Amino acid sequence: MKEMYVVGRNPVLEMLKSDKEIEKIYVVKGELKGSINKIIGMARDKNIIVQYVDKKKLDQISQGSSHQGVAALVAPYVYYSVDDILKKAKELDEPPFLLILDGIEDPHNLGSIIRTAECSGVHGIIIPKRRSAHVTETVYKSSAGAVEHMLIAKVNNISDTIDMLKEEGLWIYGADMGGKDYYFNVDLTGALALVIGSEGKGISRLVKGKCDFLIKIPMAGKISSLNASNAASILMYEVVRQKHEKKR
Repeated sequence: MKEMYVVGRNPVLEMLKSDKEIEKIYVVKGELKGSINKIIGMARDKNIIVQYVDKKKLDQISQGSSHQGVAALVAPYVYYSVDDILKKAKELDEPPFLLILDGIEDPHNLGSIIRTAECSGVHGIIIPKRRSAHVTETVYKSSAGAVEHMLIAKVNNISDTIDMLKEEGLWIYGADMGGKDYYFNVDLTGALALVIGSEGKGISRLVKGKCDFLIKIPMAGKISSLNASNAASILMYEVVRQKHEKKR
């Protein structure tokens, strides 16, 4: 498998905290301050090679991204199965909380969604194999390393996967401006999956037809839609809010 580079202090730190195999860490020569020293210390504790290089080398590795003086050479992300995600929820004794991304093609959006999903307790994310951003260096950077703590499954067919999740007892909620109800008026507790559509087209017709509910976010401005990652964040944290309210 082709190796890739992960750049930036937070992404590299999160990778060091995980079980991800890191072949080598590149650190810029010169005065070392702050979290760079923590990265070097953790790398040495794990017997990972640390190589000091010129800034030009890191600029070349990062291909224009902000590397903050550090990069890690790693193997590509290893995807999980939908069963792995459901198993994780069961092991935690929690109702499954999944995110289905129907054609998110911008890697920055994917990274941002992964970061919020990890923070909000999502058990796993499902993406299609085609017409979707996959886990790349950009996604690692945009997620601030949260990729390494999130189970992501890549499936052939989103519609078939939704059918399978329904058989497992999950309710499917699609984010759609044509939805009947506002998201805060809908019960989002229990086993569920949120479906977020692509940046421009939204949820595809076939996938929309598979959703049990279509929910919308109120829009008071002149712009009629939110960025996919922003919409996903609002809905994920509504799930969190309702879960906490239910526990009171």
